[in-house]
Amino acid sequence: MNSFDERAHAGPENLDPGYVAGYDRKTGFDVETDVHLLRELGLDDGSTIVDLGAGTGLLAAAVAPFARRVVAVDPSPAMLDRARARGGFEVVDAGFLSYQHDGEAPQFVYSRNALHHLPDFWKARALERVRELLAPGGALVLRDLVYCFEPHETDAVFGAWFSSAPTDVREGWTRNELEAHVRSEHSTFSWLLEPLLEHSGFDIEDRWYADSRVYARHVCRKQ
Repeated sequence: MNSFDERAHAGPENLDPGYVAGYDRKTGFDVETDVHLLRELGLDDGSTIVDLGAGTGLLAAAVAPFARRVVAVDPSPAMLDRARARGGFEVVDAGFLSYQHDGEAPQFVYSRNALHHLPDFWKARALERVRELLAPGGALVLRDLVYCFEPHETDAVFGAWFSSAPTDVREGWTRNELEAHVRSEHSTFSWLLEPLLEHSGFDIEDRWYADSRVYARHVCRKQ
């Protein structure tokens, strides 16, 4: 069953070629941190990795020299155009709920800033599909906007988060953009996401919460 249109819910900005052109600068993401993590987890020249919600292909391009096969998956045509321009890996127009893998099961699935586009019901289905996709003992590295606090702390945490936002849209997400994210996206609490991961058939081997308490990274292993 899949009746959720991931492209329609990807966010209009992520479908806009002009916005996508500045996306990597806006994120300010140090991709080498996760390349190092994946290599520590065992990624090598015999590995297959699928990047779900790959965006412009930043991670896919960085990890391609170290892997046998890299597949970058995204539902945004504008993002995919940028990814194809990088070269060196496969590019697939799909999402968490529609991607169909061909060939040997991947040892790794990676996802950054993408799962929050799905409501919790569909997150559960997406995570179940990721577990089914992975090879036995395979690893999922998940980075996303996750609320790592209790509901009564919302005003204090969001107040600090919004106040720290840059004013220049080219330098990061502004206060208006963060407020829009909270209103219209589907980021969830860590204490809801982690049981979803475990119920979907993963062991959480490592978790990291940002000091802002609105971002997390989980390293999970297929049971």
